[in-house]
Amino acid sequence: MAKRNNTHKARRNVKKAPERTKPREPQASPAVRVDPEQLEHFRNRIAVFLKKANGRPVSRADLASKCRGKGRAAYLHALSALCKDGLAAERRSGYVWAEAAGMIRGKITRLQRTFGFAAPESGGAEVFIAGRDLKGSLPGDTVLLQPIEAAGDSPEAAVVSVISEASPQISGVILDDEGTLRFLSDKLSSRPLSVANAADWRGHIGEKAIAEVVERGDRHSKHVVRILQAVGSADTARACAEALVAVSGAPTEFSAAALADAERMEKTGITEADLAGRLDLRGSEDVIFTIDGFDAKDLDDAISVAKTAVGYRLGVHIADVSHYVKPNSPLDEDAIARGTSIYYADQVIPMLPKALSNGICSLHPDVDRLTLSALMELDADGALVQYRFEKTVIRSAVKGVYREVNALLDGNASAEIGEKYAPVRDALLLLDEIRALRLAARKKRGAPEIETEESAFLLDENGVCTEVTARNRGKGEELIEECMLLANEAAARLAREHSLPFVYRVHAKPPEEKVMRLAELLNRLNIPHPLLDSPKPQDYAKILQNAENSGLKPAIHQLVLRSMAKADYETEPAGHFGLALRDYTHFTSPIRRYPDLAVHRILSAWLSGAMPDGTRQFAQAAAAAGSVTEQRALQLERDCDDRYRAEWARQHIGETFDGVVSGVSENGIYVMLPNTVEGLVLLDSLPLDDYDSDGFYSLHAANSGAAYTLGMALRVTCIRADINSGNIDFSLAEPQ
Repeated sequence: MAKRNNTHKARRNVKKAPERTKPREPQASPAVRVDPEQLEHFRNRIAVFLKKANGRPVSRADLASKCRGKGRAAYLHALSALCKDGLAAERRSGYVWAEAAGMIRGKITRLQRTFGFAAPESGGAEVFIAGRDLKGSLPGDTVLLQPIEAAGDSPEAAVVSVISEASPQISGVILDDEGTLRFLSDKLSSRPLSVANAADWRGHIGEKAIAEVVERGDRHSKHVVRILQAVGSADTARACAEALVAVSGAPTEFSAAALADAERMEKTGITEADLAGRLDLRGSEDVIFTIDGFDAKDLDDAISVAKTAVGYRLGVHIADVSHYVKPNSPLDEDAIARGTSIYYADQVIPMLPKALSNGICSLHPDVDRLTLSALMELDADGALVQYRFEKTVIRSAVKGVYREVNALLDGNASAEIGEKYAPVRDALLLLDEIRALRLAARKKRGAPEIETEESAFLLDENGVCTEVTARNRGKGEELIEECMLLANEAAARLAREHSLPFVYRVHAKPPEEKVMRLAELLNRLNIPHPLLDSPKPQDYAKILQNAENSGLKPAIHQLVLRSMAKADYETEPAGHFGLALRDYTHFTSPIRRYPDLAVHRILSAWLSGAMPDGTRQFAQAAAAAGSVTEQRALQLERDCDDRYRAEWARQHIGETFDGVVSGVSENGIYVMLPNTVEGLVLLDSLPLDDYDSDGFYSLHAANSGAAYTLGMALRVTCIRADINSGNIDFSLAEPQ
């Protein structure tokens, strides 16, 4: 669950923001005709004088004096245009040249009710913007930003002006506010907004809705919206998720041309022309099969394995999606716009139409399928020693299921399961050997094994969440992961060694400020650590090892995870810090990730000996789009899952659970239950006292001496669950 609008609260008392008084716009009447030559003359003169000031404000009177002469209207129009273009900016004491004053252009990427983020146009990390510094800007707006001193890990800035306005749709709930219909936005403001077409929606009080901003104020709470659509009761997770999806920017409909192409391809099937030049593995002595979730329909990876005199022969066979999705085709345009498939609860928004993702590209058993195969040789220790890539055709023998494979490998499978997997039993045992060797190798090279809690949801026939459980990983999940990591590593190594234009999965070293912050927190928690100026992956593995037998283990894993840089897609092979690998990419899921599809397209071109012109530009576009759409998908999945957890909690109000403190804030303490549901114990619900919080680790009662710390076991009662916001409230359970 997202921490409640307090993530950066402590920062705001220490940073110095730029002037926030609303600047006066230059007064230029749009009705006055302006001579273009005069306009250009004054633009140049204003630019010269402001640049000479070297970032210092030039007073209004001084600037007007320096630009005196005929054409007062042209001067005002020029000044207004420079401000609107983000080249100049008005401060309380005059005007500055934006670049000279250190200002940068950026785009608002995402908002919460009390803060937001913007991506600088020049690239680099997103910058944090406190709510009061957003000036009412919305996602998609191009803004002029003034960087300010950061008190935390992220760079910070304040919006100086909105250069161009986007028209994003927003989600929220329709309310009756003392007889006035209003719209409470999910992310813009904690205050309900005025509604321009309120009369049309009087019969939809309490419903989740989609709206657009039709009048802007200088703060989000002053915006006026027009409601466009109501999607159902805000007390159902399904309606809330539908609204979140609608405003996320993630496409949900395929073009007619893309659908038609996909259906034609599935209907046509595999032809003799498709098989030309492919390595035929349908009769291979190494049996090929898939392992996936019990309900998976988009099976994009299959495996084969055999023992050799010196180690193992491993094949990872991936659906050859690039054979069907051609550059600049309708399917390709839809795929890059989506970037990734999105999964939440029981829903999926696929990157490709079902005729491809669940049909001709899915590696179902007992049917021929086109694949791109990584054929690898491992030594006796499981290390990758040789590899090659081939265009292939396969026929999977068995559709494996994780829970069945886990039962088989754990020795408690039923006779029915044993019979199903008889053709691949020996292969599974070999893969289990490789799994153990690869996990040992990962530990040896110092890759930190960070444990995270993932939720699994059970929904009834009406789409209501009736159960939430922690998603468990067994040997089956681990062995498939290790096979995929090997194929990813081999693809990246090939690209680096041959200097191919490529898309790499890059995980940079943790930023210095995050390293220092983590070291400080570990010192306070008395967790030994070896962190220095330039930490290595094994240093983080050591931290996790030192926390293994402490009650702080879950919290330390979260701390280490948050201290890491974000992984993204790049065109240079910078390595993967978290996996402690020099070479890494995403090769194994082209059905559901566009960067993988791009990697397939590039490798296929290299195998054919004909790399098209523009491949490097294609790789750059695929990497950039992949990073953006991945973050969009992750945020949407988290937001939707929060609503389903709250829906489960709504059914358990008044019940008592055992949990552990998972976070501490100025609002209270967060407690996570064993099933991954997290709720907030508000300060107001704690015993009456004066509380002091460090904003992360502990909450202390000044008078009683009571303390609530990370990892502490607590018994709590569920007292409130708001499905619309995804927020869950607990209280301390009464002693028994």
